[in-house]
Amino acid sequence: MEENYHRVFGGRLDIGLSDRGELQATRLAEWLSRVQFDATYASPLKRVQRTFAPAVTAGLPSPVLLPDLREVDFGDWTGLGWEEVNHRFGVSAYDWLRVLERGGFPNGECGVRLRLRIEECLQQILRDQAGRTVAVFAHGGVIRMLITLLLELPLNATERFDVDYAGVTWLEVGGIKGGRARTEIRLMNYTPWRDG
Repeated sequence: MEENYHRVFGGRLDIGLSDRGELQATRLAEWLSRVQFDATYASPLKRVQRTFAPAVTAGLPSPVLLPDLREVDFGDWTGLGWEEVNHRFGVSAYDWLRVLERGGFPNGECGVRLRLRIEECLQQILRDQAGRTVAVFAHGGVIRMLITLLLELPLNATERFDVDYAGVTWLEVGGIKGGRARTEIRLMNYTPWRDG
């Protein structure tokens, strides 16, 4: 994300990457080139497109853009820094998942609406790519909701998980058992630009 948007609720703002973000995307692409992906899906926002661009150049399939993979709509918080949100709304930036679940952001999105749109994307991907290896390039809030859906967790349980820029979370979705997809965590927030 562009430098001046760090520690800011960027949400639906269509911003690019900082120089550091471009380097992270390049390192991510190098790591992803070791894996054979059958398909990719991505948010249409510029920062995500800039993140996956080096991977596509390195041989990753061009992603299907799903508009509903865009980041959470933070409403009146959009574009505000963490301290400004605290000052204007009396809420710590670290409590954003609880705000989302309790009804959402003023003039923004609520947890129920986020869950519905991400669940539709997930069902499309699972239906169209059953048994295949798929990459999804998205935003922190979307990744948290995907984890919530696949692991059947409450959304606020993901506040304990780090979701870094250009990080890899790898979930293996197996066969259906008892009406549920069996899901195992293979990697959680692996950051090739730092860890690799």
